[in-house]
Amino acid sequence: MAGSTTDVTTAAAADDPAVGLRAIRALRELADRLEALQVRNARDRGWSWQQVADALGVSRQAVHKKHARSRKER
Repeated sequence: MAGSTTDVTTAAAADDPAVGLRAIRALRELADRLEALQVRNARDRGWSWQQVADALGVSRQAVHKKHARSRKER
């Protein structure tokens, strides 16, 4: 789904479920990419896994499992 973030956000509330669900998928993908970016930024700046987890409102184990592998591949 192309367009601005505002367009996608508006589409997520559309009456047409096909439009709304596609927009929600696009927002999830964007959120995942931004989370990965910010976790990398935090870890590069010396944040612990616990600090990252606290900021995201998840457990340390969950954030480590989701993001530790991508750091090893870099």
